[in-house]
Amino acid sequence: MAGAVERLALSSGAERGAVFTRKEVVDFMLDLVGYTTDKDLCSMRVLEPSFGHGDFLEVVISRLLESWNRNHEDDTSLLENAIVGIEVHRDTFRATMQRLRAFLVVKGIETATADSLLKTWLHQDDFLLKRIQGRFDVVAGNPPYVRQEMIPNELLFEYRQQFSTMYDRADLYVPFIEKALTLLNEGGSLAFICSDRWMKNKYGGPLREMVSRDFHLRYYVDMVDTPAFTTEVTAYPAITVITRERGVLTRIAHKPEINAEKLKLLAGKLKGTGAELNGAVKEVPAVVGGAEPWVLEEDSLEGLGLVRRLEAEFPTLEEAGCKVGIGVATGADRVFIGRMEELDVESSRKLPLVMTRDIDSGHVSWRGLGVVNPFGDDGKIVDLEQFPLLKSYFEKHGADLRKRHVAQKSGGCWYRTIDKITPSLARTPKLLIPDIKGRAHVVFEEGRLYPHHNLYFITSDEWNLKALQAVLMSGLARLFVATYSTKMRGGCLRFQAQYLRRIRIPRWSDLSASMRGALIAAAESGDETACNEIVAEMFGLTAEERQLIARN
Repeated sequence: MAGAVERLALSSGAERGAVFTRKEVVDFMLDLVGYTTDKDLCSMRVLEPSFGHGDFLEVVISRLLESWNRNHEDDTSLLENAIVGIEVHRDTFRATMQRLRAFLVVKGIETATADSLLKTWLHQDDFLLKRIQGRFDVVAGNPPYVRQEMIPNELLFEYRQQFSTMYDRADLYVPFIEKALTLLNEGGSLAFICSDRWMKNKYGGPLREMVSRDFHLRYYVDMVDTPAFTTEVTAYPAITVITRERGVLTRIAHKPEINAEKLKLLAGKLKGTGAELNGAVKEVPAVVGGAEPWVLEEDSLEGLGLVRRLEAEFPTLEEAGCKVGIGVATGADRVFIGRMEELDVESSRKLPLVMTRDIDSGHVSWRGLGVVNPFGDDGKIVDLEQFPLLKSYFEKHGADLRKRHVAQKSGGCWYRTIDKITPSLARTPKLLIPDIKGRAHVVFEEGRLYPHHNLYFITSDEWNLKALQAVLMSGLARLFVATYSTKMRGGCLRFQAQYLRRIRIPRWSDLSASMRGALIAAAESGDETACNEIVAEMFGLTAEERQLIARN
């Protein structure tokens, strides 16, 4: 374990997710949590769990000294318990220690006292594994954004043992938030600027549930496409203020201008009374609810009332008799996928494959690709001895197939695909939906092709699929997906199974014959305006709600 932590301590900035925050943003965050110089800050305790170059610590120290000078100028011992800062990277720790030492001296602190304070305040360690004494009134910072693949295996195992939120594909900032929350005093506040992906993604579910159970999401500020950091980042940042108290109202702001004066005004509006709220700040009830995704985006808030009403009145897609799934991931596409006639295996061991490019036009235009199928109709992996061509083909590519993670876990079934292939799916009529699109792209496939893993599919024994296609082409379906999906750059949405399953529809048996016919006709014509009008009638939407789905 010590060796793994040491590798982190010596890692590069990119490896440990080091990104530095602008001073105006740090000031804004500290204002939001009430760490301001009009208070006796010596009586408060601040934690910065990954201090990097000291962006947050320098502002914290500056404010602390201003408050101390006003209230306790002669007693430096009162400063000792005010700050705890932790940094895992050794060289960064040393450089920041020296910079803060010079900063303290400039601020009038004697050199010996500065050295003593910094020795008390700063710790070179792994925040997630360090035993930290006491609790804090404020935890503030920019936690590291590190994917699991970058974490040494033994360290990842230990993190998973200690933190319940280290779930699925959670990045390192997720357990940082968990541990920071547990260190708050009653009424204390956490203010982090980090990726917003955990607020909706599957891996954020346990952390969202933790917040819902024991904390209050007080403020959320969307920082996407703002210069919040000293360098450009590709993440989707947000400022999140979570307090250790009960509460149901969340105040939300979007993409503020990074200007010190304007951010100070925005902080005042976020913290002010309800009468002071304006268009820049919205107050939303019940954003947090168990492990459910948080609805925080500006465009999603507009349609949230309609979404909640339909959720209360209609069943989900799957409750209404539809099945949502995703196509096959092989783990070695260049081995498993090729032109059907060139895949040298038994004809029963390959299936025609549909990919995103095959449906770009809005109709299926198959390019002739196929997928090698190692599964029988019974769902079990086939015996290679019964298929000599398949055996020869897989053995030819054995080196590539055996080094896959799924092969190493599967023992003798080293030639399996990551996902099980169910041949009957190829013969089943289905709707196909690509993962990432700016709008719903829903294509009917009559039952000849097997979907690739970048395509989601919907089948149904109850709904007519052409009629269902019209519903999914409407702005209402996009509204549901937009409400719950994480947003991609350029405004694209993730049309993933977890979001498609949230769409509400009536039961097929509840629709009149004329309504059924109108839906089918709208889908066949590809007329999205007609789809919107029929769906609006089907759900009994008001004029205002009709305008809303038309905009979607």
